[in-house]
Amino acid sequence: MLASAMIVTREMLEGREAATLAPYACWAARSRGRLYPEAESLHRTCFQKDRDRVIHTTAFRRLEYKTQVFVNYQGDYYRTRLTHTLEVVQVGKSIARALGLNEDLTETIALAHDLGHPPFGHAGEHTLNRLAEAAGGFDHNRQSLRVVTKLERRYPEFPGLNLTHETLEGIAKHETDYDVPNTGWEPGRPSLEAQVVNVADEFAYSAHDLDDGLRSGHLTPQQIVAVPLLSRLLEQLAIDPHRFTDQHRYLLIRKLLGEIITDCIHNSGAALTAAGIATLHDVREHPRTLVGSSAAMAAQLRELKDFLYQNLYCHYRLIRMTRKADHLLERLFEAYLASPEMLPGEIRANAEERGLRRAVIDYLAGMTDRYAGDEYRRLFDPHTLT
Repeated sequence: MLASAMIVTREMLEGREAATLAPYACWAARSRGRLYPEAESLHRTCFQKDRDRVIHTTAFRRLEYKTQVFVNYQGDYYRTRLTHTLEVVQVGKSIARALGLNEDLTETIALAHDLGHPPFGHAGEHTLNRLAEAAGGFDHNRQSLRVVTKLERRYPEFPGLNLTHETLEGIAKHETDYDVPNTGWEPGRPSLEAQVVNVADEFAYSAHDLDDGLRSGHLTPQQIVAVPLLSRLLEQLAIDPHRFTDQHRYLLIRKLLGEIITDCIHNSGAALTAAGIATLHDVREHPRTLVGSSAAMAAQLRELKDFLYQNLYCHYRLIRMTRKADHLLERLFEAYLASPEMLPGEIRANAEERGLRRAVIDYLAGMTDRYAGDEYRRLFDPHTLT
């Protein structure tokens, strides 16, 4: 006799969360809901539905061709904004799982946290912020929120993706050394899941920018021994920086990520216990962030970030790329403002709604590195077809 198939419903998934997640986690059944009421899925929780909507956006696909540190055409093996995002997801879910938090919500916030990033990484962001000064400036955190609430137009019933309050909060309150949270959001601490994504972002870029720096030769194994954390790990792994191989690089990055993730899990667990956190309300009312590294590890990570800033992000080849990006985006911006009739019809329609300057900034922010370069050639190279 054949057994009946088990069909998992949304209610069953919500029941699993209630049985397995910590009481201070975000449970899907307790979500504050969506701005525009709509029926929920039969077989997905509300956070899983959010995740799927993010993955299917145009903005998410474009991340494949947007800079993390190295511009896409500089090599096939360097991180892009998309692979960085996926690594943030992996790190974030590992921490969330260990702390009894909602992995689906953590994954969704991580997938969405860089949707508003412009081409050419932080160099592009600085340029757009300068060019957009008269229109309120540009910040990729706020742009990510605009992408999912206004700019993606996939549904006739509402603008944006109509994501849950908890997902939007995680995007709006994303905060790292390079990200400033959207101050227009309601006060209070974000969920622990959002806090996890904040640290996962920092952990991922610290480890993987180091990896790409070593792979590219912009950093050398002999240089990195100046960082106490890396020097200690090299010694523990018995790696001679003068006989450094690709296998040693893989081993070092894996060990680095393992140490900082484990430290974060144990330090965050201790912080939750010490603060007497029992509910999500306790999390939001607590005066300090509860997820993060121990004081000792935070100091070591600060030394690593300072090293990367001085030796990788300020490497003369990356400075050259920064100047190229600034020149390219500024020329495009000025050309579009001077002759808006060159813009595609959809962008001209957006200009009537948002104003020309903001519409052009949105257009530039949505470009990939490759598309921006192609557009520059179309406008300024007389031998390139328009």
